[in-house]
Amino acid sequence: MKLITYNINGIRAAAKKGLIDWVEAEDPDIICFQEIKALEEQMPMEEMAELGYQGYVHSAEKKGYSGVATFAKKKAKLIEATTGMPDYDSEGRILRTDFGAWTLLNCYFPSGSSGEERHAFKMKYLEDFGQWVKALLKERKKLIVVGDYNIVHLDHDIHNPQRKDKPSGFRPEEREWMNQWFEEDFVDAFRYLHPDVTDNFSWWSYRMGARKRNKGWRIDYISISKNLKSKIEASGQLHDAVHSDHCPVYVEIKI
Repeated sequence: MKLITYNINGIRAAAKKGLIDWVEAEDPDIICFQEIKALEEQMPMEEMAELGYQGYVHSAEKKGYSGVATFAKKKAKLIEATTGMPDYDSEGRILRTDFGAWTLLNCYFPSGSSGEERHAFKMKYLEDFGQWVKALLKERKKLIVVGDYNIVHLDHDIHNPQRKDKPSGFRPEEREWMNQWFEEDFVDAFRYLHPDVTDNFSWWSYRMGARKRNKGWRIDYISISKNLKSKIEASGQLHDAVHSDHCPVYVEIKI
């Protein structure tokens, strides 16, 4: 199975930049988009259906904001857009789809970059989401959690780890959350295969030609429950895709 996750930063704008043709060329079995910034009726559902995809959308209540969508060539046996956590459900943060014996979570973690209040919201999300996933693992032991986590995990995952200002996304408390996440229940598919690779980022600021100079952060992840780690065959970033300020991340896995 080839699975792609992609923060698209507005799917309507990305569609105008050739997104659908790119999906056709990549031909993933499943593709997960974050930050779609669209309602379902504004999504390219027909175009994706013509490529053989079933589409599942969880939009934010606020128009033009957040939201996630999962497109799969195999029909999901369960689609769940509510977690029982209304603060996050209203922002279109998490979409669950079950395929046979395994579960996929398509997630858009909050950004705390707009200020301390929003960073506190992000930290509360991490606590609540972590507990929710642990409960889900008791029911669904084979779990893949993809998306924009908005957190740099390792020094390898940012172009300037020596920076002192510690912006949200690179703060010790959220990086420690990532440590626990990967120590306890999951592996980072990319780091599992490429533990020492540097300069492989998934997001770049639009400022100062950051992408051209590869001054980026790796904040988009594919987390695989540890009982599936031996099935991972390939993982990486697709840097040639330029529909967004992020690039897609992929995994190939036998599942």
